[in-house]
Amino acid sequence: MVNSKSEVSDLKLQLRQLAGSRAPGVDDSKRELFKKVISYMTIGIDVSSLFGEMVMCSATSDIVLKKMCYLYVGNYAKVNPDLALLTINFLQRDCRDEDPMIRGLALRSLCSLRVANLVEYLVGPLGSGLKDSNSYVRMVAVMGVLKLYHISASTCIDADFPSILKHLMLHDSDTQVVANCLSALQEIWSAEASTSEEASREREALISKPVIYYLLNRIKEFCEWAQCLVLELVTKYVPSDSSEIFDIMNLLEDRLQHANGAVVLATIRVFLQLTLSMTDVHQQVYERIKAPLLTLVSSGSPEQSYAVLSHLHLLVMRAPYVFSSDYKHFYCQYNEPSYVKRLKLEMLTAVANESNTYEIVTELCEYAANVDIPIARESIRAVGKIALQQYDVNAI
Repeated sequence: MVNSKSEVSDLKLQLRQLAGSRAPGVDDSKRELFKKVISYMTIGIDVSSLFGEMVMCSATSDIVLKKMCYLYVGNYAKVNPDLALLTINFLQRDCRDEDPMIRGLALRSLCSLRVANLVEYLVGPLGSGLKDSNSYVRMVAVMGVLKLYHISASTCIDADFPSILKHLMLHDSDTQVVANCLSALQEIWSAEASTSEEASREREALISKPVIYYLLNRIKEFCEWAQCLVLELVTKYVPSDSSEIFDIMNLLEDRLQHANGAVVLATIRVFLQLTLSMTDVHQQVYERIKAPLLTLVSSGSPEQSYAVLSHLHLLVMRAPYVFSSDYKHFYCQYNEPSYVKRLKLEMLTAVANESNTYEIVTELCEYAANVDIPIARESIRAVGKIALQQYDVNAI
């Protein structure tokens, strides 16, 4: 065990010597000391007495030093109210730094302090952050508003932050800022809706035609997470007529070819949701979403395949005729886990009809010799089921 008292006072001296120094290589020496302080803090040694020295040493433009210092001050501000006040001053100063990276990091740390009696000190820096010229700072400020809301909802609402977020969501040039605004507003207005009629109206306004179309027209610029967020919002939107439904589906057509499985599945969900009551177009919709789903099954991990196959399984049960020509996609691979194979056997049973029964049964007979006994059993059972549902069973 280190003699922590003497070690900490030793560190205090070294930090104090480096604090005012401008010599070359000083930042590297500071880094080494900061690492020591952080490692002590992590294993539970009290290094709160170094607070002043740490803050003095972090008067630098070195991002790594700043990050370590913010980690340190954030840890001690929660438990020590006196230090929290000093922290606020130092972070507020950094929120005005000329480097946008430092402004953003300082604002993020300031909002992460979660000290309830100091929330009024957050309002100013957050207001400036939301108007900042740099998109990273605005992005952090938007999430800061949400953090402030969770510490003190009344302060957040009184400062009129939700309406500023709404304006940003509809006018900001950076799509990540737009996505953060959408996420924060959904959370704030959903929480407020139970007590405030205005919040309830605002929450409804998020799924109004202008907002939905604005987001859909920019969807290609969003990151994958944000695209899924927008698509989830679209599933709640009720189009006025069938031509609008087709407009939305045409807008989203290319999302079905997206490399990310979550985006593809979210798009498919929108397609199915929009056409729920339009039985005459179900067939076309299934045809449209069939290829992306079959591609996803073969391109991902077994876990992803299973999730996608489960979606496909529901569709196959609902419309076996759509998939009857694609039965080969449901053949089992030798290296697939048994939970995937079992699902595929059910699907093969469902899509069997006059034209493909012979091929499917021939394939199932192969599995009957499988080393995995439960799968061999299931495949024999599947052959039996197919025999019961077909008229011409001589081949079987």
